[in-house]
Amino acid sequence: MSGREIDPKLLEILVCPVTKQPLDYDQENQELISKKAGLAFPISDGIPIMLIDEARTIKD
Repeated sequence: MSGREIDPKLLEILVCPVTKQPLDYDQENQELISKKAGLAFPISDGIPIMLIDEARTIKD
């Protein structure tokens, strides 16, 4: 697995820390997206950074 990939099994268990809902994987931008919370959590070297302070706000 390269630094730009994330384990699919990890994606199955991760949820948004705000809404506790499943996340969408944006492979191109290396982010996990919480549409309900309007947040994008970065992935650094294959490791999701699930800190609210590190997330960027997204708009619909």
